[in-house]
Amino acid sequence: MANANVRVRFCPSPTGNPHVGLVRTALFNWAYARHNGGTMVFRIEDTDAARDSEESYNQLLDSLRWLGLDWDEGPEVGGPHGPYRQSQRMDTYKDVAEKLIAGGYAYHCYCTALELEARRDAARAAGRPSGYDGKCRTLTAEQRAAYDAEGRESIVRFKMPDEPITFTDLVRGELTFTPDNVPDYGIVRANGAPLYTLVNPVDDALMEITHVLRGEDLLSSTPRQIALYKALIELGIAKEIPSFGHLPYVMGEGNKKLSKRDPQASLNLYRERGFLPEGLLNYLSLLGWSFSADQDIFTIPEMVAKFDLADVNANPARFDLKKAEAINADHIRMLDVKAFTEACEPWLRAPHANWAPENFDPAKWEAIAPHAQTRLTVLSDITANVDFLFLDEPVEDEASWTKAMKGDPAALLTTAREKLEGADWSSADSLKEAVLAAGEAHGLKLGKAQAPVRVAVTGRTVGLPLFESLEILGKDRTLARIDAALAKLAA
Repeated sequence: MANANVRVRFCPSPTGNPHVGLVRTALFNWAYARHNGGTMVFRIEDTDAARDSEESYNQLLDSLRWLGLDWDEGPEVGGPHGPYRQSQRMDTYKDVAEKLIAGGYAYHCYCTALELEARRDAARAAGRPSGYDGKCRTLTAEQRAAYDAEGRESIVRFKMPDEPITFTDLVRGELTFTPDNVPDYGIVRANGAPLYTLVNPVDDALMEITHVLRGEDLLSSTPRQIALYKALIELGIAKEIPSFGHLPYVMGEGNKKLSKRDPQASLNLYRERGFLPEGLLNYLSLLGWSFSADQDIFTIPEMVAKFDLADVNANPARFDLKKAEAINADHIRMLDVKAFTEACEPWLRAPHANWAPENFDPAKWEAIAPHAQTRLTVLSDITANVDFLFLDEPVEDEASWTKAMKGDPAALLTTAREKLEGADWSSADSLKEAVLAAGEAHGLKLGKAQAPVRVAVTGRTVGLPLFESLEILGKDRTLARIDAALAKLAA
């Protein structure tokens, strides 16, 4: 049942290129908002000046636009809860931190890194949990003043409750965390800079987020955020605790978590290879979610209509490049021819195209496009598939030449040329009959007979349907290329 009150958020940090795990998280949030007629909030977590960059921020916006994942509130759109970049909300975090301290929910911790490490080592040696031991929890005003007088720096820690925290994860069911596994944690650095552990829940509270859908790697931080939410509610800052759903890991090679440093994790890789946004999103949606038991190919509107968190699987999902390519190929075939020809355009121009711009013939491209559409896995494949039409000479590929020119290729090509000379060049079937007849004259079946012709004309052993290609290339250019191949064989 749709719920128009749903408010979800996508809140990446602008560090490096967007990766497919990030996109999967954005997609699930977007689909859940759209399915419910709710609100998608896009927020930028850019409080780490050393790692965040404006270039990465612009890449994020560009990537979401390319994918068609729009947002209702956020950068360049605005909304009632702005600003939507954390670097512009520092006064808010400072104010909330002060209220948490004044309300007794947080405290100044003066422990140095060396002291903390020594106590952790001792706890581990004694078989006790090695998290923060609460040493500064109960400092008196006098003790704090003494530390301040010493010039000791302090961070701000949130005071975790002493009872277990239980919540129902939308993907994993009921989960319980005991106090010894969730010690007091830092929310403000010694230099006054707020940490993720504070800014993320505060923004969710102030932006009235109802559902937090995020990666499984953040599950361990959830009890801390729930405790913070309870404090924010008691302080009148938050209205309610959102529902949490932790999405399964995306695994790469060797069943290891797909890292943003893995080459196949980069969204730019798929965009540059010519994945369609629809094809990539279709595949990414299957990493942890199921459309139905017997259907893997669907449109994005169909996904939105059916998206239900009940169908999200808690088990890790493995990224399978071959399946991603196969699904993308299906989406290429689903395009109408006009949309296909437009989608291919970037790969028919420099720097992708290896022919002179003046050699490009729009009429030949329009004629070959329907034949190419059924053969592509990614749009970038189009360049090598149609270059024989626009190059003065076919690509020289010695491996293809050696593979195709076996037996007595000169005799076959000579006969094929004679048969093609007299064929009807307005009919691909007539050209096929000509090569078939040449093959029969030399005791060869069509597959063996057409291989030398294909390499002579296109330079490659595989490609688009041969006889339609010859028809579009034209009689004069086809025969000239066969003549050139015969001359090469003679030499």
